[in-house]
Amino acid sequence: MTTPYVRLDKNNAAVLLVDHQAGLLSLVRDIDPDKFKNNVLALANSAKYFNLPTILTTSFETGPNGPLVPELKEIFPGAPYIARPGQINAWDNEDFVKAVKATGKKQLIIAGVVTEVCVAFPVLSALEEGFDVFVVTDASGTFNELTRQAAWDRMSAAGAQLMTWFGAACELHRDWRNDIEGLGALFSNHIPDYRNLISSYTTLTSAT
Repeated sequence: MTTPYVRLDKNNAAVLLVDHQAGLLSLVRDIDPDKFKNNVLALANSAKYFNLPTILTTSFETGPNGPLVPELKEIFPGAPYIARPGQINAWDNEDFVKAVKATGKKQLIIAGVVTEVCVAFPVLSALEEGFDVFVVTDASGTFNELTRQAAWDRMSAAGAQLMTWFGAACELHRDWRNDIEGLGALFSNHIPDYRNLISSYTTLTSAT
């Protein structure tokens, strides 16, 4: 059974960043740490660029999971910030679910640490409640490729769409005529090769 194509809509999407905490980030081994951090911030900056409602949540900050990555708080100083006292599944926290539903959005873009728990559990819960869910795979991390694949299979089988932050940004943007410089700058800040592409474009257009 295949899932019908549901296209991301910037007017109907919210972003949930789940448990990107200092302690948990040390567990991520299925992707290079620097690349992973870059991808998380790229997704966050994409959410900001498209003005998507964004919710930050952490689990058991006073324990080994540690505090939220500070850059996310800096990017979203006014965003709902749900510090869960202990619930492993963010969807089990009433304040988190209220914040999600208060956005009024039907599409949820979700990323977090670790993939098979902090991402998969709220993804499956949101799907059960009728949301369209998009998992940003390269801004979610876990112990190894085996656990990552198990999580991807489970979420995909339940109806979640697996994407990358770059694919999500392009689908949200839809048409380069909407804006070249702004999105080009975002991509250039997070993809070195894209910086070369934009530099080439800027040089050509400035010469005409």
